[in-house]
Amino acid sequence: MRANLRGAWRHTIAAATLLLALAGAASAATITIINLDGAGEGFNDPTPAAPVGGNPATTIGAQRLYVFNYAAAIWGRILPSTVEIRINARFDGQTCDAGGAVLGSAGAGSSHRNFANAPFPNTWYQQSLANRIAGFDLNPSVNDVNITFNSNLCNPGCVFCWYYGVDGNEGPLVELLPVVFHELGHGLGFATITLAGVQSGTPPGPHIYDRFLYDLDQGMHWHEMTEPQRGASAVNCQRLAWDGECVKHVLPTRLGPKPLLRVNSPITIAGDYSVGMANFGPQSFNVTGDLVLGDDGTSPPNSPFNACEPLINGPDVAGKIAVVDRGTCSRAIKVKNCQDAGAIAVVVVDTLPGCPAVGMSGYDPDIVIPSVQVTADDGNAIKAQIAGGVNATLMFDATQTAGAVEGRALVYTPTVFATGSSVSHWDTSHQPNSLMEPFITNSVSSNPDLAVPQLHDVGWFGTVPCKAALSVPSGVGTSSVHLDVPYPNPATRFVTLKFRISRPEYVRLEIVDVSGRMIRSLHNGMLPPGEHMNVWDGEGLSRKIVPPGVYLVSLRTSEGVQTQRLAISR
Repeated sequence: MRANLRGAWRHTIAAATLLLALAGAASAATITIINLDGAGEGFNDPTPAAPVGGNPATTIGAQRLYVFNYAAAIWGRILPSTVEIRINARFDGQTCDAGGAVLGSAGAGSSHRNFANAPFPNTWYQQSLANRIAGFDLNPSVNDVNITFNSNLCNPGCVFCWYYGVDGNEGPLVELLPVVFHELGHGLGFATITLAGVQSGTPPGPHIYDRFLYDLDQGMHWHEMTEPQRGASAVNCQRLAWDGECVKHVLPTRLGPKPLLRVNSPITIAGDYSVGMANFGPQSFNVTGDLVLGDDGTSPPNSPFNACEPLINGPDVAGKIAVVDRGTCSRAIKVKNCQDAGAIAVVVVDTLPGCPAVGMSGYDPDIVIPSVQVTADDGNAIKAQIAGGVNATLMFDATQTAGAVEGRALVYTPTVFATGSSVSHWDTSHQPNSLMEPFITNSVSSNPDLAVPQLHDVGWFGTVPCKAALSVPSGVGTSSVHLDVPYPNPATRFVTLKFRISRPEYVRLEIVDVSGRMIRSLHNGMLPPGEHMNVWDGEGLSRKIVPPGVYLVSLRTSEGVQTQRLAISR
């Protein structure tokens, strides 16, 4: 997994019912983190640290270990297994600079085929999954998953820093919890070891993951293909999809309408263009306007249209959709400069060739206009017509599902094969973005979303049908979770929020606006049964008091989402 200025993960969560309902299928798994770090490093780093975001530890190393154990406990509650899952974990120095960083990597300790109860013959399974199906440890001498994380974050030259809280309030930092959650997902079965035709598959033969990879152009699954066919499929941009029944079952409730740039005129380039969304600014929009290049007056070799400096053509940009080039500075800086010049929206043109259009990372709570990124080919075609006048709409198309084709979720297949990322991730076009995408930004959630039905497809939940597994366990009624009406309501600022849960739950308590955009995360983690109270101070993510209006208190648990309306007056 990488932190990258091309990243596109967001906190938005749908289908939260997957989180604990599936755990009712069998005994919860025990996941044990095994510390492989030496004295004074990684998990054993003695550097003092103040408790942060629900993490009570007081050294850097202990905070790291707390996050790992926190993530392991959540995955353990989700996955049914009578066999202990052992995770080798360590922190080592890895790549990190001003442009990106390798955050972590993971893989299975070993793989097995033709074991007891194996559903498919001659098919490889990651060790933890094979153990779960067999009912015993097939290789006790080898631990199930190996995970390595980057200890260089926040060192000189690296612009990224870890956030060790577990409350989702990481701001501009990189939250460790969802990255751990992501890498555990890989080790547990969200990856293929068969990349024949691209790089040698070791060992040879199909992997269980391959049986669900379906190439929409070739009309075949990976385990049915020759090596050259798989090689072509691995770079067949946005045409390789997951064909598992459980993922297809939940897809309508997980992925939303497709964001796009609809060029209205001129007719020569009119049509819909795929976009990557920014993780800052509005997350829902419908904006129409004329397109104008945002000129910051920069001299070559830098593009004058990269908007890394205040724009010099503000009167031309005001009330229009600004078009700027990617590069030199963060996309958040570009968008803010265009916003300051009066732009109503921004389209960033990628300078790197290839597909797909990826999202935009960055952090600036003061950005209030929408922004998207288009591919270099699409952007250059649009820029070539701007002098003659181009009108377009940034919008969501409810007739299309973001990140899905023909009812199947897309997996990541950029036109240039990316070792460690291609095929073994969801595509970056998922909206809301999914946990198992290849890039992270500063606002990703630790909810497993589509990873859980994917693990159901590969065999983690045995013969329990997906529909039955996703239902609320018997004996759980509507009274198991209850969100009280906020008090006072209307409120001028401070609001008391109370809710009750009848069993241990993974709870996410948020304030959102009426469009669903998160205003403030108040809790994101496990809670014991009983009554709980939280006081919202009326501030948003930027720690500024929110304007008067109608907001929603959102409580997400394994039973879904409950909301209460809240009016703020001044």
